[in-house]
Amino acid sequence: MSTLVLAVLMMVGFIVAYHTYGRFLGKKIFRLTAENICPSHALKDDIDFVPTNKHILFGHHFTSIAGLGPIVGPAVAIIWGWVPAVLWIFFGSILIGAVHDFGALVVSLRHNGRSIGDISADIINHRVQTLFLLIIFFLLLIVIAVFALVIAILFKMYPQAVIPVWIEVPIAIWLGHMIYKKQYSHVIMGIIAVALMYLFVIVGTYLPVDLGKLGFSDKQVLIAWMLILFVYSYIASTLPVQKLLQPRDYINSHQLYIAFALLGLGLVIARPEIVAPAYDPGPADAPPIWPFLFVVIACGAISGFHSLVSSGTSAKQCYSENDARFVSYGSMLMEGALATLVIAAVAGGIGLGLTTATGEMLTGQAAFTHHYASWAAAQGLGAKIGAFVQGSANMIAYCGIPKNITMTIMGVFIVSFAATTLDTATRLQRYIIAELAGAYKCLPLTRRHPATLIAVLTAFALAFYNGSGQGAMILWPLFGTVNQLLGGIALLVITVYLARKAISPLYTLIPLIFMVVMTGWAMLLNLNDFFNKNNWLLFIIGAIVFLLEIWMIVEALLYVRHKTG
Repeated sequence: MSTLVLAVLMMVGFIVAYHTYGRFLGKKIFRLTAENICPSHALKDDIDFVPTNKHILFGHHFTSIAGLGPIVGPAVAIIWGWVPAVLWIFFGSILIGAVHDFGALVVSLRHNGRSIGDISADIINHRVQTLFLLIIFFLLLIVIAVFALVIAILFKMYPQAVIPVWIEVPIAIWLGHMIYKKQYSHVIMGIIAVALMYLFVIVGTYLPVDLGKLGFSDKQVLIAWMLILFVYSYIASTLPVQKLLQPRDYINSHQLYIAFALLGLGLVIARPEIVAPAYDPGPADAPPIWPFLFVVIACGAISGFHSLVSSGTSAKQCYSENDARFVSYGSMLMEGALATLVIAAVAGGIGLGLTTATGEMLTGQAAFTHHYASWAAAQGLGAKIGAFVQGSANMIAYCGIPKNITMTIMGVFIVSFAATTLDTATRLQRYIIAELAGAYKCLPLTRRHPATLIAVLTAFALAFYNGSGQGAMILWPLFGTVNQLLGGIALLVITVYLARKAISPLYTLIPLIFMVVMTGWAMLLNLNDFFNKNNWLLFIIGAIVFLLEIWMIVEALLYVRHKTG
């Protein structure tokens, strides 16, 4: 099958879904109305609560929820075959992920822009609120510590991306100034900002910043970048959103459009055939496709982290309720479209040519088989990113762009999205700490700087507790299942909210049951694996989180039974 045909069918399906199912949810289920005053107006402080043009907010929301998720997940899951990966991306995005993101945003808009965890106190009870916020804190703790490490590794993998990624910061500050202070068109200023950044993409291609060549060891390089990134995340997450967060994400969203255009043009010209197997239920050393497909592909189908963005930063910036479908449902479908292009790159683009470590050039099915020889071979960060970058570069090369510049474009694209996740997660953690502190009347920790300091220092302590910067990787095996169970719990809160409003909860209840069953099953399999390997740290923490989530579900069921009994 041609990757072009697959991509076209998926894109058309997403567009139809947005204008049909998304419209139905907005009108009949969430009942959007411009008459409701959004928190961005009611609580406007020009720091976190800032009324924002929906196109700018779309850029922030999309780049925050995307990160590396829709790249690394599909790039690994295709080892089970491209058909199950594509089916989960398509139906998961439309029927589960986009509903989850949309619902979390709407519920937060109607509760003063509070996080989905904090809102659970109003919708269910205070015990659920505390449990939910603690689980979110644990998840974000891992995200901040791991993404600081990931970006440091990416800077080492793609030193040509260093200059353009960092130059994006002053460009974004300038863009925010021109839009908010000078009142210039965000479209015109955005185009100028992106043009400036891509000028530095060319500069970075020929002036890579490789700290290793200055005499630093690999460990020292990682630690240096991580220290810089922790300081940056503190500053970025305390600045008013319109100063850096919004304009930088707006630039990054344009990077996405450019990447889409280049990949789309490459698909049209190269038309690579799919060389990955349609279905492979038993790849070497891989866990079972059921239920792990639904954990490995999170972003691109559904991810619990998205509910934190919807009810964290985006709800505080949404100008009107009528913008919610475009911002949240639309962003999730766009993420599904990105995941589709990743599938095209690793299922077909990689077959256009792959150079092995020994210098041998492989093409077609041999290239795919070499890269995906086993689960272990496909699992490393370099392997995940490398498959996408290699396949993308192969396709974009047909557009006539030099391959070295193409590699820089894709490297900057990947690092920029990872950086967005880092500082958005830090800002979200600040909100969670403030909400926990508010719930227990610890008022000093509800303030911006003390809460952010705790967010950064706890992640720093986790990362460097063993001196390597990689401390969080010990807990990373728990992230996938905890993140997806978080998605299920967010759907639980949305479902109870709809039931309380006497609105049919069927459209969130079915996704809720599916996610809780699939990810609960995956968590039990992981706990069994941790137990058999005597990995008591992961076993104990995983078991505690799992039991807390079961407790929350039971609390919600008892509440619903009491209200309907």
